[in-house]
Amino acid sequence: MRTRFQQGLDDLRQKLLRMGGLAEQAVDRARQAYIDRDLNRCHLVLEGESLINQSEREIDEAAFDLLAMQQPMAVDLRFILAVTKINSDLERVGDQAVNIAERVMDMVELPAVDLPVDIARMGAAVSAMVRRSLEAFIEGKAELAQAVLEMDNVVDRMKDDAFIQLVKTMNERPEAVRQALDALLIARNLERVADHATNIAEDVIFWVQGADVRHNVPPEEQPESPAAHEGTQHVPGA
Repeated sequence: MRTRFQQGLDDLRQKLLRMGGLAEQAVDRARQAYIDRDLNRCHLVLEGESLINQSEREIDEAAFDLLAMQQPMAVDLRFILAVTKINSDLERVGDQAVNIAERVMDMVELPAVDLPVDIARMGAAVSAMVRRSLEAFIEGKAELAQAVLEMDNVVDRMKDDAFIQLVKTMNERPEAVRQALDALLIARNLERVADHATNIAEDVIFWVQGADVRHNVPPEEQPESPAAHEGTQHVPGA
């Protein structure tokens, strides 16, 4: 039974990695669609949403089956709980990619205008956050996840700067209002993707260390975790 349970953990990990790849691909396609004003990539993002949604359902079902199979040890329980939360965040990453693609489709129908904001740079930073949060999960390394948390502040500043510049553009250039509004919404969607990547990183830290780093709670103020008594961290599939 224990061997079967460990195989189930490994299968769950592989399912989540496949879903992570789909979500990361959706963000990259949406970002590149903005850069190239590419409708084909937009359609690929929209078409890929059903695969992400299907993966979310399959992962939740597999996780619940594992929980029902036996009472997992603390570290395995944290892993399963982290997977279910990461699963939800990845599905929302896919939703945000769809929102970006839809805004790009609107922009393509309008005359191209110069906007005082580097959406491409912000998109690259956000894509890096998603990729690194998944790498932290793959390797089971809290230090990689911590680096993602630190990147979130950079993306927040980029979003704030974009809002300031785009609102100013809408006030000063009436002919560019619709394009600026689309860019503003894309910046907001990218910032939300960064938030989901941050959530994933926090869940990796919870799984690996048993520490809840949400809401900036210092480790010394947290209750002692059973992880301290569990020995070496096992990474399913590693």
